[in-house]
Amino acid sequence: MTDNEPSKVAADEVAHMKWWGWGDPEVSFAHNDKPQLRGFIQKHIDVDVALPGVAPLSIDDLQIAPSVVPAALRKQLEGVVGVENVRDDKLERVMHAYGKSLRDIVRLRRGDAGRTPDAVLYPASEAEVEDLLRIALDADAVLIPFGGGSNISGSLEAERSETRPVLSLDMGRMNRLLDIDAPANLARIEAGALGPDLEKQLNNRGWTIGHFPDSFNHSTLGGWIATRSSGMQSDKYGDIADITRGLRVVTPKGVVAIKPFPSTSTGPSVREMVLGSEGRLGIITEATVQVHRIPEKREIQAYLFPSFAQGVRAMNEIASSDAAPSVTRISDANETQFSFATKKESSRVDQLKSDAMKMFLEKRKNYDVTKMCLSFIGYEGTPENVKRQKKLVGDIVSSYSGIGIGSSPGQLYDQKKFDTPYIRDFLLDRGVFADVSETATSWSRLVPLYEGVVKRANAAYDELGTKGWIMCHLSHSYHSGACLYFTFAFKPVDGRDELEQYDMVKHAIQQGFIDLNGTLSHHHAVGVEHKPWLEQDISPAGVAIMRTLLDGVDEKRNLNPGKIVD
Repeated sequence: MTDNEPSKVAADEVAHMKWWGWGDPEVSFAHNDKPQLRGFIQKHIDVDVALPGVAPLSIDDLQIAPSVVPAALRKQLEGVVGVENVRDDKLERVMHAYGKSLRDIVRLRRGDAGRTPDAVLYPASEAEVEDLLRIALDADAVLIPFGGGSNISGSLEAERSETRPVLSLDMGRMNRLLDIDAPANLARIEAGALGPDLEKQLNNRGWTIGHFPDSFNHSTLGGWIATRSSGMQSDKYGDIADITRGLRVVTPKGVVAIKPFPSTSTGPSVREMVLGSEGRLGIITEATVQVHRIPEKREIQAYLFPSFAQGVRAMNEIASSDAAPSVTRISDANETQFSFATKKESSRVDQLKSDAMKMFLEKRKNYDVTKMCLSFIGYEGTPENVKRQKKLVGDIVSSYSGIGIGSSPGQLYDQKKFDTPYIRDFLLDRGVFADVSETATSWSRLVPLYEGVVKRANAAYDELGTKGWIMCHLSHSYHSGACLYFTFAFKPVDGRDELEQYDMVKHAIQQGFIDLNGTLSHHHAVGVEHKPWLEQDISPAGVAIMRTLLDGVDEKRNLNPGKIVD
């Protein structure tokens, strides 16, 4: 297959998530095999998850406005991609109306599909993307790039006041690995490749990209780049901004081609401008990314620490040491308790081992088991290097009163790492609002920020008069600091709009990030959800520069208007 040969994937073969929630339509979360979970949620959120959930609406129950694509415009679009690759049936339009934020799912379940796209386009080549953009600009239509649809910050929805034709540009047919430059450890890949497909194509040739965000199964390379994604192994491989070396982007000014140099000093980085641009500057069609040979050995070890603060200090020292693990993650006490509550029923032997461990921790190590924190640390490389890394990390862990508990919990975490979003929908079926917010800050500010945000979330629950839960884990470590990933859940009280209550809790957390010297978002982009805080995050002058850039490239606001800045 040559670089210019269109993908053979048809629009009907492009994988999509369920329109009413997260993930594969055939997959859902269940609590029946987790004996502690029902009591845990009832205690902390006052909801009985054994009660039946509310069934989602039928697609037929949604009312959406008729498409406003003129016949002449539709004929032009069909002339580029083919009649079968211009779709305007209800299911296609609804699936491309939103991402997968809690707000998106709640609105859909209320029957509110927002400003649905008027048509969904499936290009198969960069040349087709160029033609589609030219046609959209000439017709003064809005073009919104769409990857896997996993975004949770409102980066995909059209503005409700938009009266021009809105076109969703689904990149799913552009999913090929084009080339590997083995000496340079670089791969050229089309932007519409979903995580599993991309990794399979690389693995077949002995390579890996090493980028595994929570959304991996349902997100694309182009989406990762457009939102500055981070993966679970970013400690070793870097986040997508580090991994992306070259780019091709179709813009109103022409095709921007960023060559994959190892380094360059040619002015302000256009590559950096495209990273995190959320479709405002153009449509990413392909990227040249760093890849690595599949490691000989890979394992994730589990550890316990007596407190979150001690675990954080250990992660800080690991980040400053000669050790180079692929994963450094530690959950606070609340998330640790939740993790234990989601365990499946143990055998008698496993239960005896668990009881013995608990006694050892309490009697010999002086742990308060209600405050202990679970950590996962991953290692990759040759067997000799993995052994050395484990020794270096083990010595640091011990110096902070941590203990290793083996690889079995790590194997389970590795197997289930992409399943967590299904829990959100399971809870939402039962009236519980659960969501995530993440930030990053320096090591010296990490624990005060953590404690302050937890305090603010709990104060918001108290003000609402409801029981709520907030938990956190450190997910990515850097030389100077780390990312904190918060999960919060509560049941809205009767008599007040549910999304208003959600906004109150979300605002308390996000404002806490700003007030306590964290960034607005570490890897979930800006979209519309985070816009209110952007000026506080990057300064008014920073927002002015960003607005000037976006307006200069897209004067008529045809490319995903309303995202990042107004």
